[in-house]
Amino acid sequence: MTYWKGEVIVNILGYLQKIGRALMVPVAVLPAAAVLMGIGYYIDPTGWGGGNPVAAFLIKSGGAIIENMSVLFAIGVAYGMSKDKDGAAALAGFVTFMVITTLLGPGAVEQIGLVAMDSPETKLAFAKISNQFVGILSGVVAAEIYNRFYQVELHKALSFFSGKRLVPILCSWVAILLAFVLMYVWPVIFGGLIHFGEAITGMGDVGAGLYGFFNRLLIPVGLHHALNTVFWFDFAGINDLGNWWAAGEVVNGVKLDADGNTIAVVGETGRYMAGFFPVMMFGLPGAALAIYHTAKPENKERVLSIMIAAGFASFFTGVTEPLEFSFMFVAPVLYFLHAVLTGISLFIAASMQWTAGFGFSAGLVDLFLSANNPLANKWYMLVAQGLVFFAIYYSVFRFVIVKFNLATPGREAVEANTSSKASGNESKRELAEKYLAALGGADNLTVIDACITRLRLTLKDRSVIDEGTLKGLGAMGVVKLGDNNLQVILGPQAELVAGEMKAIAGK
Repeated sequence: MTYWKGEVIVNILGYLQKIGRALMVPVAVLPAAAVLMGIGYYIDPTGWGGGNPVAAFLIKSGGAIIENMSVLFAIGVAYGMSKDKDGAAALAGFVTFMVITTLLGPGAVEQIGLVAMDSPETKLAFAKISNQFVGILSGVVAAEIYNRFYQVELHKALSFFSGKRLVPILCSWVAILLAFVLMYVWPVIFGGLIHFGEAITGMGDVGAGLYGFFNRLLIPVGLHHALNTVFWFDFAGINDLGNWWAAGEVVNGVKLDADGNTIAVVGETGRYMAGFFPVMMFGLPGAALAIYHTAKPENKERVLSIMIAAGFASFFTGVTEPLEFSFMFVAPVLYFLHAVLTGISLFIAASMQWTAGFGFSAGLVDLFLSANNPLANKWYMLVAQGLVFFAIYYSVFRFVIVKFNLATPGREAVEANTSSKASGNESKRELAEKYLAALGGADNLTVIDACITRLRLTLKDRSVIDEGTLKGLGAMGVVKLGDNNLQVILGPQAELVAGEMKAIAGK
């Protein structure tokens, strides 16, 4: 019984991993919006495009992305979860989303008459039906239908509708059934999300700190994306990232939409993003310096190259996984302390009302782009806080590493197998061939995919992989999920390596 429950949990986690991987497709669009709107704010920081047509053009262009994230989630998740990453799956996601949101619009629900629209809560629930939650649900449903039916052959009389053409048709019918169910279920779900959002926001600065803590704790299994969507988008009424970049006029510290409704407040909006800047830009590079200083003398040169690359990625772009995975599993106590310090950073930034936002992550690029956003409040204090966190991270990491003799990079009792170590001069194809060999060959892999920093793989036999060789090739860490799922942390090159691996393996 215990084994069965364990298998169920593993399968659920594996499926959530699959969704989390697919979420990176629409989330990868956010930097485009941040760049467009960030430049627009720099050109016209007070008029938000009202005083400069170029700024207006850029801000409106970026807003087109931010304001339609729900449909982008539907398209991106359907595409990302499809077996062959085909555009027909993306179209199916769009069809599913449009049918559901049209049938569950306030006017349609009232006309159909199955659900009474006699309470403000019910009206609000259906008014907010076009959201990322429904977008993800639509994408998942469309992907499952696509994966099951995209190769189905119908009778010759209906052969035109066979295969991939059949999928959007099936999705439209399934969407009707799903809309019927959601007509009764959605107000309950929406109410629960609102209460969750109110509970967190009701905790104020402490709630921001708790979010930061759990955000880091979920990094090892890649489920932090699911948590982020609750706080950054309009899932539970928080929409921190969405409101940060949303179009609107700021009057007396309050951003108003076209109807005069308050959608953001200076010093509050951004509280679930701002505290990451001191950690990613300064804290983690401080940890990298501590790891270098505590490495064995004979390993310092090797560790220095790794820490410089990982620390710079964290500082400049906010990509932290290459650095975090370098100590996450070899010294979990350090990672727990990192999660605690992240929570403290978000708490401090929120309580002091120092706010900045991002479109991708909390690196220098995003700090620069958001500095002229009318909602940015004493953003420069995040830099001052960051300098303090650099010293804290360095001191804490160095003390704990030495005190408990932790096996951080350069202090390993036994070095990883380097017989197939990357020379640094290989092409991406040559590197991909070496990774495939270390993973048991192309025939051992059934799924090859990647997100921003990690290969996400499904293997026939995971016991044949050579972890020593993987690390020798440059992998910062290996995460095992269930019996067949594997993640290999590579850093920003993961997507390119995965593409070459797919080409070699013919998948």
